[in-house]
Amino acid sequence: MGSLRKLLLKCEKPSRYTGGEYGAPNPEWGAGGFNFCMCFPDLYEVGMSNLGIKIVAQSFEERGMCADFCFAPAHDFGNGLKELGVPLYSLALKAPLADFDMLGFSLQYELSYTNVLYMLELAGIPLTREERKGGKYPLIAAGGPCAVNPEPLADFFDIFFIGDGESVDADVAEIFVQCGGATEQFYSKISKLDGVYVPALTAPEYDAQGRLCAFAGVSRVKRSLIEELDSAIFPTRIAVANCESVHDRAVLEVMRGCYRGCRFCQAGFIYRPVRKRSVSTLTEQACALIANTGFGEVSLNSLSTGDYGRLPELLKSLKGALPPEITLALPSLRVDSFEGEFARDSRKTSLTFAPEAGTQRLRDVINKDITEEEILRAAENAFNAGYSAVKLYFMIGLPTETDEDLQGICDICDKIRAIYGRQKRAKALRISVSAATFVPKPFTPFQWERQIGEEEVKYKQNYLIKHLPRGVKFSWSAYYPSLLEAVLARGDRSLGEVVLAAYKNGCTFDGWDNLFNEQGWKKAFNDCGIHAEQFVQERAEDELLPWDFIDMMIDKKFLLSEREKALAGKVTGSCLSGCKACGIQKHCPAARGEYDCV
Repeated sequence: MGSLRKLLLKCEKPSRYTGGEYGAPNPEWGAGGFNFCMCFPDLYEVGMSNLGIKIVAQSFEERGMCADFCFAPAHDFGNGLKELGVPLYSLALKAPLADFDMLGFSLQYELSYTNVLYMLELAGIPLTREERKGGKYPLIAAGGPCAVNPEPLADFFDIFFIGDGESVDADVAEIFVQCGGATEQFYSKISKLDGVYVPALTAPEYDAQGRLCAFAGVSRVKRSLIEELDSAIFPTRIAVANCESVHDRAVLEVMRGCYRGCRFCQAGFIYRPVRKRSVSTLTEQACALIANTGFGEVSLNSLSTGDYGRLPELLKSLKGALPPEITLALPSLRVDSFEGEFARDSRKTSLTFAPEAGTQRLRDVINKDITEEEILRAAENAFNAGYSAVKLYFMIGLPTETDEDLQGICDICDKIRAIYGRQKRAKALRISVSAATFVPKPFTPFQWERQIGEEEVKYKQNYLIKHLPRGVKFSWSAYYPSLLEAVLARGDRSLGEVVLAAYKNGCTFDGWDNLFNEQGWKKAFNDCGIHAEQFVQERAEDELLPWDFIDMMIDKKFLLSEREKALAGKVTGSCLSGCKACGIQKHCPAARGEYDCV
């Protein structure tokens, strides 16, 4: 213990590893006969900002089980643990991860995959399922948005949770206790639950040309779905991070899902249908969070908070119930929902809009159902409300994009600057433009599209550097991390050996620009004889995709029809204007309006 104390004193931000956070639950080892550790494969201050992992941990606590947390340690502390021979431990109980019954990893972004292996190795747990066979190790499970294509990580995990994780994780724990451990009976039982994928029970099959042709064994896995949110698990007593976290505020999940149907947006499809919390429930949750944490700000989160039909009523209710010094943040407003009332209730720092594309033609292609007039009107509303800085998010490499679309980004900046200059204002206008490279993701109408190559990316970035108005701050994403994100999002089980090789080459914290190890990944692909580019080419519409055995309750025919409309430049519009027949209504009462917030 003395050596560990010395390590803490030497490393950066020791508060990441000490536990004892204000408001943290006090888990009891062995409670309910099951010990669960919620693992987040990134730094403490990133994970402590994540609401999803707190919801999952709460689901175990409400069943009377033990639930603790663990985050990926920075290299200074991780290397120190290795030197001391101390296994990675949980935050509150300081229990070795290897002693838990289940480790649940939250997969929020593809570039966190090697950190899973990093945490397992620090815990003294064999990395692959095959190596763990016959040994006494925890169940290694994963959930989160990246789990919708589990195949690239199938060799490392025993269980994947697909869909909403509020209850199915703890359901599996109860079956584990009933079966006396991870027996054949246990795996057989849990594989029949919605939202549970056991990769050992499914085997991808390939033809003579190496193309995926079938899934042997369990060939259909249906997502789990929470039908209404008002009675769903929501933690109102949460730990306050010991050091500043990425989002240092109370977070309300106003609603889940999105009406808009932007064709590039994976979240907009995998979180369907829209489910909303009532004003009364949200107000109660906000008051409890503020009382239990002492935060000075409440963030109203969703994929598109402006689409919450009772937002003005909610704002009024929160202002009336919360102490007057508490501020409200509205981080997920679309430009066509940014009106003066919302502007007055937001912080006057920097306003963020995401037009995504520079021309109306391309916005129609991606079903971004907003006009340039709405973008400019939103900017004017913001300026009149006191804003003097605007951040604009775009994508490059979208299907059918041309130079004219790139020029449209530059023209929007010019027009916004002209609007700001119509009046004399105290501060100079600051415009920031960010251009990310488009990544075609599973379960979207663009899942068949290709990702543009390196030369195309460079050309488009250089075009914007040359043509954006002087004074506009421009940032862009590097090519190789975007390529890797697409590969890991669209890949099959063969990528497991690449992920393992990359980790052995020293690749960890790949989502951090200063730590990304491009050469380590390139060597991994080369040594495994696998070409990354094969996973980002255009896919045939009749091709079996690595994630096709996952049922996200969205009809594939609907995705194909949306792709056809995109290539024809046709807008489908929002679900608010009428059902678009995506298939979700066949499965969920909420999609039929049977559970609306009151």
